[in-house]
Amino acid sequence: MQLNRISGTIACGRNVVMNFLRLKMKILYLNGMKDGQKLWTREELILAVNLYCKLPFGKMHKSNPEIIKLAELIGRTPSSISFKLVNFASFDPTLRERGIKGASNASKLDKEIWNEFYNNWDVALIESEKLMAKVKKTTVEKLNDIDISDIPKEGLEKTRLVKTRVNQCIFRTIILATYNNKCCITGISNPELLIASHILPWSKDEKNRMNPMNGLALNALHDKAFEVGLITIDAATYKIRVSPSLNKKDAPDSIKQNFLDYDGREILLPGKFLPDRGFLKVHNDSRFNSWP
Repeated sequence: MQLNRISGTIACGRNVVMNFLRLKMKILYLNGMKDGQKLWTREELILAVNLYCKLPFGKMHKSNPEIIKLAELIGRTPSSISFKLVNFASFDPTLRERGIKGASNASKLDKEIWNEFYNNWDVALIESEKLMAKVKKTTVEKLNDIDISDIPKEGLEKTRLVKTRVNQCIFRTIILATYNNKCCITGISNPELLIASHILPWSKDEKNRMNPMNGLALNALHDKAFEVGLITIDAATYKIRVSPSLNKKDAPDSIKQNFLDYDGREILLPGKFLPDRGFLKVHNDSRFNSWP
């Protein structure tokens, strides 16, 4: 009788231990962790998404200096940062469209933080910059090497101008990184000649001003041509379309070389954040000059 009670106690204890281990493994799974690792905090994940946005997709490896810097900043290993960035790639719909899945063990909190960015880029990106500046004990302007010496010293106008410059700087950093610092039409890679172009104009669509999928890396000439509708990028095929108004009998060789020769070519697609087809469709239909 006593032996039965002892056996029952042991069995009960074993069940408690097994249930505890199952619960522990479930918590680790939900947080994308292995046993022995510490939980990622919300702030750390925000900084990781910020970095994900600023790195070319093919450079998210542990030896990347930017990954090493973030690892030192938040007290994690470069490998863990790199692995977390690949986790975020699993949420990127433009990567899934191309059959790139990323890591499969992203946590519930990973997904939550990603959605905060994806659903409101304008707010999430600037807040992540403020957090990065706080961790580095500096200002957002200094963090992004923005000169504000020529703007008012105080007041609402200063706030507005600083925000605009910071946003434009962040957007440029993200778009150039997304396109691997190359013009998506010509492949030109001189940073001085590249512009982070908006598909939906900055002045017309406030909600998507900072959306990486509303951007294209273009050289200055094609940026202007895209802005005025002399070229567009087909929403269905990502191929370049040149306005018939440029295809004239007496068109100089420079028009042929810089525009007509690119007609029908596919753009150099980015590693992540493919240009939004809906945004391109708006440009195709409302801004592109399709008449001779």
